[in-house]
Order: sequence, then C-alpha cells, then structure tokens
Amino acid sequence: MMTLTERGRVVLRARVEHEDEAGLLVRFEVEDTGIGIAPAQLAQLFEAFQQADDSTSRRFGGTGLGLAITRRLARLMGGDAGAASEPGQGSRFWFSARLRRGQPPALEATALPARTVAAELAGARAGARILLAEDNLINQEVAVEILRAVGLRVDIAGHGRDAVDKARANDYDLILMDMQMPELDGVEATRAIRAVLGRERPPILAMTANAFDEDRQRCLAAGMDDFVAKPVEPDQLYAVLMKWLPPRDHSVPDTRETAPSAPSEDLHRRLSAIDGLDFSGNRLKSRCCMVCVRVSQRSG
Repeated sequence: MMTLTERGRVVLRARVEHEDEAGLLVRFEVEDTGIGIAPAQLAQLFEAFQQADDSTSRRFGGTGLGLAITRRLARLMGGDAGAASEPGQGSRFWFSARLRRGQPPALEATALPARTVAAELAGARAGARILLAEDNLINQEVAVEILRAVGLRVDIAGHGRDAVDKARANDYDLILMDMQMPELDGVEATRAIRAVLGRERPPILAMTANAFDEDRQRCLAAGMDDFVAKPVEPDQLYAVLMKWLPPRDHSVPDTRETAPSAPSEDLHRRLSAIDGLDFSGNRLKSRCCMVCVRVSQRSG
C-alpha cells in the first residue's frame, strides 16, 4: 500500500492480541492516506488475481496475488488477514499470526568469544590473501576495511566472471562470493572455479541474505563451503574466517601490512570514513541497504 500513497502518511503498527503458554497472537497493520477502496471492491480484494480496478494495476503494478497469498499464509500460521478502507480517505490492511516466543541462539562450543575474535584472527591469520567477489561499490569498501582491519590482504572482483579469472590466476587462501552479481552469479562462478581448481581449496564462502535451506543447499552443491550472512556483522565474519583460513606459516617472511593492535577501534575509524554510510551509535548502515555492521567499542 505504500506505493499507492502519493502524499500524506503511512503508519505501521504491531500489537499482541492474545498471549498464552503456547505463544503470542500478534497483529500487524499498515495504514495509509492513499486512494482508498470502495466497499464492493474490498470484498473481493483477497481473491487471487484481483485488483481494486484495472487502472490501479496499470498505474501502480502488481498481479493481484499478494493479498491472497498473505491471507493464506496468515491462516496457516493461526491468524488471518483483512482490510478496512474508505474511498479518498485511505486504507488499513492487517494480518495476524500466532508466534512462538524466541530463544537466544545457542553458541557453538567451538565459537570464539566476540570480544577476542578480531584479535585472534589478526594474530593467527594476518597476511592471508582474500578474493572478495562483490559488485556493489559501497559493499566493497565496507568489506575491504573489515578485512584489512585484521591484517588480511584483499583483491576485489567486480563480477562473477572477473572472480573466475582472478581465482585461476592467483593463489588465494579464501574467496568471499556474493550471490547476486552480473556476468556470472555466485553459484555459477563457484562452479567455474571448482571445475578448474577442484573442490579442496580455496574455501569459498557465500555472502548471502538468503536464509532458506534450498538456497544454502544450492550453494553447497555448487562447491561452496560455508555462509556469511548479510547484513555483515564483523565479529561473525571474523569467526567464520578463523574457521576456514589456514594458519600462518611463520617460516615465510611476513610482508603484510602491520595488523592494528586494537582491531575494533581501527575498524570503527575506517568505516566511519566511508562515503555512503550513515553512522548512528554503534551501527553503520549503507544507504543502499545492502550492508549493516555493528562495530564493537571494545579493543581486541
């Protein structure tokens, strides 16, 4: 409904309608001051392939399936969906769903404490060579600063085919592979790299916002080894890198840049300097809504 509001306001609401030992019944609403819907049209709006009128479909787009799917999903989740509207005044759409109470995620026994993982990575893996396959320029800057803050060396591939070419030509310790890129997407690029270099190394980590099991299975089948969730959280990225990067060979002369003694403070400074990021409190958020990182104030 936001797309149907040329002026005025849009209000979002959420409230608990019922609570018991099994969970919560939560109602979500969006109310606008848009064009409104006549009562006769409102009655059929939740049927498949229905729009308020044909001109709405042509002007604002849409197939007329969204509300039908929303109601079906809401009912499958023990709730419902509906709407109230007045032509020329606006509309209020709502859905409810029965939700279980959340539990804090359990940490793996092998996970490093968040406050030490940056220092641990800087001490044990600094100098490792990373290929970052990412087409978004702001995301590139953010990821490069996060990686360089712990002494890692980074090359950038701006699209999937570039990633394949660079992986063939260089010896990387690990590849960070964005899933949505021009030329070749992350899955196709990974298949091409594995076809040349084999499946053993280097580790390839998917950078993805897709949390569905089928997406992850597709990544694993293509030859990827693990996942880094978007929005990127530095401590979580560092923990995954500790898992997959090979230990430094101290017999080899160290030609890397000196790793900062306080990685989180240095990272805070580096990220704050990037044009295109908004800083508020301990969070930096890309204006393109692709990257969001929480920066710890603790050193090491």
